[in-house]
Amino acid sequence: VGDPVNGVVETAGPEVFQLEEFIRMGLAAQNDPRTIVTDPKATYWGAELRENTLLPGPGARLAETRFTDWLAQQA
Repeated sequence: VGDPVNGVVETAGPEVFQLEEFIRMGLAAQNDPRTIVTDPKATYWGAELRENTLLPGPGARLAETRFTDWLAQQA
């Protein structure tokens, strides 16, 4: 994917995760023992997150690679 020209290109994988689940999986793949503590009132760049806030829009380019498969390739 090249740089967008006067626009945004949304990309995503085929799976949907909660942000904390995504982070837990990444830490576990690196054998990182830190605990993730969630706060439903915490903000993300100043905005409260809803269940679908960080999901791609309908025109997003969806990849076929699953997150767990990508993590395994990073080892």
